[in-house]
Amino acid sequence: MVSNSPLQLDDDLLAACVSCGLCLPHCPTYRATEEESASPRGRITLMRAVESGALAPDAEFASFMDRCVMCRGCESACPSGVHFGALMEQTRTVLASKDASRSRFLRLALKPLRYHGLVLFGSSLLGVAQRARVLPRSVAVRLGLPARIPIRRERLHADAGPVDAWLFTGCVMDAWQRDVHASALRVMRATGARVALPLHGGDCCGALHAHAGLSADAQMLAHRVMGAFAGDAPIVVDSAGCGAALKDYGHLLGTAEALAFSARVRDIGEWLGERFERLPTPRRRFQQTVAIQDACHLRHVQRAHLPIRVVLAPYADTVELDDDGRCCGAGGSYQVTQPELAQEIRAQKIAAIERTGARVVSSGNPGCSMWLASVGINTLHPVQIIDWAITDA
Repeated sequence: MVSNSPLQLDDDLLAACVSCGLCLPHCPTYRATEEESASPRGRITLMRAVESGALAPDAEFASFMDRCVMCRGCESACPSGVHFGALMEQTRTVLASKDASRSRFLRLALKPLRYHGLVLFGSSLLGVAQRARVLPRSVAVRLGLPARIPIRRERLHADAGPVDAWLFTGCVMDAWQRDVHASALRVMRATGARVALPLHGGDCCGALHAHAGLSADAQMLAHRVMGAFAGDAPIVVDSAGCGAALKDYGHLLGTAEALAFSARVRDIGEWLGERFERLPTPRRRFQQTVAIQDACHLRHVQRAHLPIRVVLAPYADTVELDDDGRCCGAGGSYQVTQPELAQEIRAQKIAAIERTGARVVSSGNPGCSMWLASVGINTLHPVQIIDWAITDA
């Protein structure tokens, strides 16, 4: 039941936390700070205090909420099944609605994402600035930008006629990692599938808006995206963060249509796993051992991280990290809004990678791969590895 209290949180969701603390070792911000207020348990305690009237939802409270990277690793560890992500998104929604300057800033920062042509043009300008050394390397590293921002991009082509699947291309990923989409298309087609590309409006999924508390904006984008994928063919996503957002449209919009849409969404690892026997045998095997970095929204939200291990097995030797799937610190725009914490969390991830001895990291999320690559980690999307292995040298 949703109360009429300051944060309008669902009483049952809030009460589900029994404060056992089993989430603490899995929370990247708690591990980085060892502060209770930076843990899921501590944040829920603060939410309860605001709901009871003992604490004001002021700037200090907002800062505690903003420090959450929204990795949702706590949900995988929680024996009580606390829906921490839902609590955080609702809290941020209320905070944005009560703080006009905060809301204006967030909307201004994220508004360009709904105009895909503008995203592509702006990205190309950044690429030019990078080549001209107007964009300092230190800034690119701090923001987790690609080492070489594309100025021109490979043109993607959809198959004509009845299709077996759609490929969701997104907004920023399409601007900065279209080569991943090109690999995804080749690998999907290698299974015999006919693949369509999104119609107009099928770009920004609204994930960043939802995480920032801009629920109305996220809902508008969700409606627009749903209209860009006609029929009932699966919608395959090669970005874990986008896939998690698309799978959550049923909850975000609360309609039967949205639930049906979400049921069509597959991470590319899931989809390839379902067609595993149709994948071609490798023409060459990837020569380096690959460490698998599970994106948080693939492992902890979609719970769809295992299939890619099976899919990669014929093409490369893989090793696991020993950090139980903890966050790398990218978190959408987290590296921009919380740079010090993001860098500390990344340092812990790099240590886990180094312990494997692997020189290549595979990640199914653009934010993770760019954030790690910005400090020299050699990252590849799983489909890039498969694409290389099934293509003639």
